[in-house]
Amino acid sequence: MSVVHRLTAGWLVDHLSFINQCGYEICDSFTHPASVTHNTSVTSTEDCHSISTFAATPSSRHGPSYGPGGAVETEGKRAKMRYVFREEFFDISKPHIAAAPEEQLCQGCPEVSLTEIKANSNREEYQEGAKGDTGDSLATARKKRKRKCLFNQGELNALEYHSKVRKLIWEGTLHLVQEGLKSGFLHCTTAKLSCRKNNVPQRIVCGLAELCEMAKQFPAVDESDHQAVRVLEEETSSAEQDLLSCVMENSSNCAKIIVLMGQKYLVPPKSSFLLSDISCLQPLLNYKKKYDVIVIDPPWENKSVKRSNRYSYLSSWQIKQIPVPALAAPNCLVVTWVTNRQKHLHFVKDELYPHWSVKTLAEWHWVKITTTGEFVLPLDSLHKKPYEVLILGRVQGDVKEALRKSEGVLPIPEHQLIVSIPCSLHSHKPPLAAVLAEFIKPDVECLELFARNLQPGWTSWGNEVLKFQHIDYFTLLQNE
Repeated sequence: MSVVHRLTAGWLVDHLSFINQCGYEICDSFTHPASVTHNTSVTSTEDCHSISTFAATPSSRHGPSYGPGGAVETEGKRAKMRYVFREEFFDISKPHIAAAPEEQLCQGCPEVSLTEIKANSNREEYQEGAKGDTGDSLATARKKRKRKCLFNQGELNALEYHSKVRKLIWEGTLHLVQEGLKSGFLHCTTAKLSCRKNNVPQRIVCGLAELCEMAKQFPAVDESDHQAVRVLEEETSSAEQDLLSCVMENSSNCAKIIVLMGQKYLVPPKSSFLLSDISCLQPLLNYKKKYDVIVIDPPWENKSVKRSNRYSYLSSWQIKQIPVPALAAPNCLVVTWVTNRQKHLHFVKDELYPHWSVKTLAEWHWVKITTTGEFVLPLDSLHKKPYEVLILGRVQGDVKEALRKSEGVLPIPEHQLIVSIPCSLHSHKPPLAAVLAEFIKPDVECLELFARNLQPGWTSWGNEVLKFQHIDYFTLLQNE
């Protein structure tokens, strides 16, 4: 189960377990005597890319190693290959920045006033400045650290918000961590953790966003003549223009492998996706589905993103143009991930949700901890927090339909925590399917916008929707 413990405060979630329960087993290919199958892949955008149901990937400590693109087959039997997500991406054994002993989670929640939080933040900023001033003269160092104002308005707003939610986060996380330590899911020391850091693949450049940008140069698709959905079949192939202009669907009970620009991606069973940017959302609307749950993780504009050029961001105006009302079923639950900037938080609650006719119901927090149960960052850190915010709301509409859909499900709590060991891959969010299950009816239609991975039973959209499905993030196990 991806939910390890459920308490009043929220959930302790096993993100890795959720991924591996998605059913990444390749079981559709029939084998041939003494043969090794190889996928055909191409890199030109003018050629076709194969979509097949067989492949192999890196070595596994649980079984033999196979070269990329090859799958070992046994005579007269159906090959079954199972993939698991690589555990080393969840080996977060130490905090990114260690907290002082009196601030550590296991010590209990100290009462800290807003004034003390500001003072701690000043100390942290001074220490960070001192680290960066090595080799500079004292006068230059002081000049670098000098600010016209101790805190700008954005920082003051963030501090005020943090002071309101701090106790809820500390105490709720403490209770969930204690349960995790009792059950053995978390460990008091790092002794049990294996040293696999050298085996972690370097950043995988898959070029999906670039491909979506390139797709704008393709000839326009005739909507009346073009299919809205393409079902992934065995040994089929697809031109890139087709792949980028319709929803791809794996309706089988087994995983599939899709080859795109010479790279392999795993598609879990009972999942569908659209690879495109925000300018090419029409195929999703043509899919003719209405969703009961819509999860949104917008690429928010911020200074860090601008500096790093890690991914493109959208303005508030562009985010408001997302056709959520056209995609949402009556009484749809809308969940939006928000950074810790108060500007974005207020925008969602005061502008975005009203624009979409969504009523704000709750504000939850995702809290990131290490395998030993510590916050990954000091809770009172000024620059980064060990938590992120989720804003939950419901589409307003037909009252009778809303009452019918809410029968037999629990009301959304105003505040909950999702506590988990984060993935070391940037922006790999924890699964929400398990924690939302008690607030929605079974077998509803679910959609994730700006997704970077796929889930069984969900439709996913984004210009990097297959990013974390790249086969190099997985290890191949062979089932006998």
